[in-house]
Amino acid sequence: MTGRGSPSRFLTAVLHNGVGRYVRQLQRLQLLFSPTAADARGARQFVEEAAQDFARQHPDVVLYVSPHSGPGPAPVLRAEYLNGTVRDELIASKTSEEIVQLATKLANQSGLDIIRIRKPFHTDNPSVQGQWHPLTNKPSILTVQGPRLQPQ
Repeated sequence: MTGRGSPSRFLTAVLHNGVGRYVRQLQRLQLLFSPTAADARGARQFVEEAAQDFARQHPDVVLYVSPHSGPGPAPVLRAEYLNGTVRDELIASKTSEEIVQLATKLANQSGLDIIRIRKPFHTDNPSVQGQWHPLTNKPSILTVQGPRLQPQ
């Protein structure tokens, strides 16, 4: 937390992603719904129509479909990320297309909380010499020589 009261952090790559090949941060996506509840109709349509397409488009994400018997809790889309974050999104009374958009959004996120970035750049090894600028190693031709320093 900063003095402003809002959390912030420096810009970093999640698990050094981008150094090698890209690793999607979403590990597991679990769809929990009741096969008979009225507010789970969109979840049932997602399973029947769009779940296979989503699994083909995201082969590195494991998709679990878990129907539970009886009128249980509201349907939920649970996302588990590589950093251990578990995020539950309520999908009650949502259409199949809205669930596909939500699942795609969760697949593209890193699992970190969305907070303010302090600076758009950061380095783990800062330069001892200071930042470079275009005039760093240039001789100064605009230096004014005083009367005592001029050759006679």
